[in-house]
Amino acid sequence: MAANFWQSSHAEQWIFDKTELMRSRSEDYKLFTEEEYAKFHIFWANFMTSVATEGVHVPANNSRIRQQVIATAVTYFKRFYCRRSFKDMNPFLVSCTSLFLACKVEEHTPLSVSSFLKNTAQILPKKWGVPFDSSLSKNGNVYDAEFVLVEILDCCLIVYHPNRPLNQFLTDINKNVQLREFDQIEAQCHKVVNDTLRCDVGLLFPPHIIAIASLVVGTELMGRGDEIQQWLSELSVDIDKVVDCVDQIYKMYKLWRDFDEKEQVKVLLAKLPKINMMPNY
Repeated sequence: MAANFWQSSHAEQWIFDKTELMRSRSEDYKLFTEEEYAKFHIFWANFMTSVATEGVHVPANNSRIRQQVIATAVTYFKRFYCRRSFKDMNPFLVSCTSLFLACKVEEHTPLSVSSFLKNTAQILPKKWGVPFDSSLSKNGNVYDAEFVLVEILDCCLIVYHPNRPLNQFLTDINKNVQLREFDQIEAQCHKVVNDTLRCDVGLLFPPHIIAIASLVVGTELMGRGDEIQQWLSELSVDIDKVVDCVDQIYKMYKLWRDFDEKEQVKVLLAKLPKINMMPNY
């Protein structure tokens, strides 16, 4: 593991500018508009969260998969499709494989491949009215896909999330600003951080920028953004990046609010050509 974020593969290989990100999606933009593509990624984050937190494995393990595991898995999924198109490899397989791999990397209690696949088979028709592809039901497909996923990710499996810097910033704010109802602000800001998995900020900004932007959005959503303005003004950060990140988060929330997921996901999935179980090289 890298000693810190700036020496990590995350910083060196997996932070892009917007032009690079657009270029990496050129094949998918032949199938989807930018708005459709963004909605598709909202769906995949929601789908992976549902597979991780609902269904057959939750009672068996007496706990849900930790949020950090979900965040790592969604990051793997997004990184994979920075280097491959959706038509290159079945995204349902990639999503389940990302969760399976993230459980190992984040040292979560091991879960069986079959539990992920059973959850997928239950959740897809129940929540989105999408039939389950029975070709996914073979455990070996996930094991094979795991090797492909690790290869495409260049074995860069350590992900730095914004939750840790967010906790540090919140501690500093509570010490120096002493906000009332601090627990509510803390919960709201962590919710915003988790919601950012549904947009591109994790591919565009380092974790501390996402953490600050989540603080801004979280407090503004509570009508209390002015209470941290003095604290913000004293930070030594690239404020333009913070503003850009805040803007991206608000755009995601607007898109998510207007996204009739159950109906529109079927349309988006129908745009995909015949999907391969393993990638085309």
